[in-house]
Amino acid sequence: MTTRWSRRGFLAASTGTAVALGLPVQASAAPPSAVTAVEADEFATLRQKWRTLVLGEGFSPTSEPFKSRLAELGSSAGQLRASMAPAAGSLWPDLVYADPEPDTDQESYGYSGNMNASYSRLATLAQAYCQQGTGLTGDTGLKDAILTGLDHLHSEVYNAGRTRYGNWYSWQIGAPQALLDVCVLMYEHLSAGRIADYLAAVDHFVPDSAVAAYTGTSTGANRVDLCRVLALRGIVGANPAKVALARDALSPVFPYVTSGDGLYADGSFVQHTTVPYTGSYGSVLLGGLGMLFALLAGSSWEVTDANRQIVFDAVEKAWAPFLYNGLVMDGVAGRAISRGLSASASGTNQVQQNDHVRGHPILASIVLLGQGASATENARWRGLVKGWLQRDYYSPPMSNRSIGLTALARLKSVLDDTSITAIAEPTGHRLFTNMARATHRRPGWAVSLSMADRRITYYETGNGENLRGWHTGSGMLYWWGDTFGNGQYSDAFWPTVDPYRLPGTTVSRKVLADAAGGDWGAPLPDVNWVGGATDGQRAAIGQYLKGLQSTLNAKKSWFFLDDTVVCLGAGIRCTDGTTVETTVENRNLGPTGGAPFLVDGITKPAISPWSETLTGATWAHIGGHGGYVFPGGATVKALRQARDGRWSDINKGGSTTALNRKYLTMYVDHGTNPTAGTYVYLLMPGATAARTQARAAATTWLTVLANTNDRQGVAVPSLGFTGVNFWLGGTAGPLVASSPCSVMISERSDGTAVICVSDPMRMQTSLTLTWNRAVSAVISKPATVTAATTGASLKLTFSDLSTTKGVTQRITVRLG
Repeated sequence: MTTRWSRRGFLAASTGTAVALGLPVQASAAPPSAVTAVEADEFATLRQKWRTLVLGEGFSPTSEPFKSRLAELGSSAGQLRASMAPAAGSLWPDLVYADPEPDTDQESYGYSGNMNASYSRLATLAQAYCQQGTGLTGDTGLKDAILTGLDHLHSEVYNAGRTRYGNWYSWQIGAPQALLDVCVLMYEHLSAGRIADYLAAVDHFVPDSAVAAYTGTSTGANRVDLCRVLALRGIVGANPAKVALARDALSPVFPYVTSGDGLYADGSFVQHTTVPYTGSYGSVLLGGLGMLFALLAGSSWEVTDANRQIVFDAVEKAWAPFLYNGLVMDGVAGRAISRGLSASASGTNQVQQNDHVRGHPILASIVLLGQGASATENARWRGLVKGWLQRDYYSPPMSNRSIGLTALARLKSVLDDTSITAIAEPTGHRLFTNMARATHRRPGWAVSLSMADRRITYYETGNGENLRGWHTGSGMLYWWGDTFGNGQYSDAFWPTVDPYRLPGTTVSRKVLADAAGGDWGAPLPDVNWVGGATDGQRAAIGQYLKGLQSTLNAKKSWFFLDDTVVCLGAGIRCTDGTTVETTVENRNLGPTGGAPFLVDGITKPAISPWSETLTGATWAHIGGHGGYVFPGGATVKALRQARDGRWSDINKGGSTTALNRKYLTMYVDHGTNPTAGTYVYLLMPGATAARTQARAAATTWLTVLANTNDRQGVAVPSLGFTGVNFWLGGTAGPLVASSPCSVMISERSDGTAVICVSDPMRMQTSLTLTWNRAVSAVISKPATVTAATTGASLKLTFSDLSTTKGVTQRITVRLG
């Protein structure tokens, strides 16, 4: 089993160890000698602060939704106490942790996971004991059960004499986090001997050497989680050096990275080296940092590293672009998209997991992080969070049973704060060149695009999860409306959708095995040209696509405009011996699937199954969703289909319950072994049938400048927009480029124009771009433009662009 996979991260260290390991040292800390009375008081204060962070504050246990949630916690704890049966190899009969053949295979992962889950259940019992309103508050029998459980797990499995097996995460993060939480909550009931034994186990599995280098399973979110373990180990054990090391070992997390795991200057967040993970591991990192900042604030170990401002800046640079009406977009959730069911906060019930459920904890983390940010930042973030909370009609956060009382209380405090005005969804375009992702947000709708290149994987599988996510990086185009379609990917989409027909993708129908390509983001296409140019409102983006375990090649471009996404494909070729398809749309219509479907004004049957080849179609419309335009007419296949699936089909730990959802699909069939396939279509999210028809009738609205294997470009004169992706140098409309590049131009009503140019390949040492349009002056330009000639045309000469990492170079000119 590879060791590259890391679910989260580990940190721990003392000041002396920090120096030895080359970690930055912040404020001085006392040596790990005898604890003074003052230090003892400070550790008591920190234990109380952590207790509050775990249990929550500022809510009434007799008011809803807290009253019901506390009662549920008490009921679950009662069930857990009743079913606890300490025996050789287990604490609960359904969680056997004794591994007959301990190693690191999938079976051993299961056994170590059961050990982790056993500690998590003890944490649930401890919360029920400490929280008011559970019906078990201060219950002596429950206290005794918790102590019995702690002793049993320590003597049997989690002790200093044990060698770990299975998943490293269970031993270094999962189990010790839960154990230390219990130690804090039950501190007054634990003898010094018990605490010493438990901490010796933590020291054994999480030694200071776990942070010897910022690499492997000790980066990003993993490093933050490990810091939490060692900070709490130091607090419970009154060890100043451990707390200092945990604090100092956070510092490598903060700076921007230029490769591998972490936050990038463009807002990208990567974990596991090749996987965009803002919505999963990024959530862990954000939540973990928020808790540690809050815990250590005002103490001798406060996090004072100036680089922590990078984390604050990332709230709106990295996370906000992927949050929409309370959900976090699936394109940055990695293999988490395959987790249909997860344990509830109480540990006994099962709750649905989806993009909304994953988004809500991020909102709560932003609220907590704001406590350590500037007053201006805090106020704005609370306004953003309030807006997201209020607009989440599909999955109201206050009814989310998977988030804990602490997060729930934070969100409720924002909703109840009348001094906060909800902020509308941010609009604009964001291109994340370092993780091959883009978001385009307009009033009324939002779109997200997922691609892959030699740095970013097609998809991530691992630990038996996301077994059929093969094509999620092949140009998948997700979209949502402001008051519609917010359950599109939440409502059993992933187990029931045809994985070969993800919207926006171009795919060979060659059959792939589950987990094809390898675990932990291993499969990478051998391509460089992925990226584009944007002015922050519109964009030209392209992907040179090579299929996963396929001979498929294609050039795909998207031009993101005010009410439309223009989609072009060319050079589509394949020798797999199978059909190649471009999926225009594959809309999840839920269990009933009754949305009306119009094609050129004709209503198509609403029954399922139904299929038809639409010859010469110029527009189509899905009622309650949006419109699609096919300039010049196109042959498109359409079908209504009821699809069955189970979460266990795509995740070995998923539910085996059969699900059925209705889909309406449109796709371009490029045939078997195509040699030069193409497509052109417009996506108009939220458009009415009338507006879609009008756009189709306006045949001069869009001009396709080129759609070949060498160049793809469009012009929309009414918007002053021109966009071209030059796969090779050449001419497209008024633009001439000497080398591969992406160009986007917006002509403004004030007589100026903004020219945006990028080198998606990160390989151009020089570039000359000519725009055959009269330009009288260059108003501003970056240092990469070494010469600019104006007049009847504009000629721009660029120096080395290979070091710009695909970032857009922006030039403003005055038109002649």
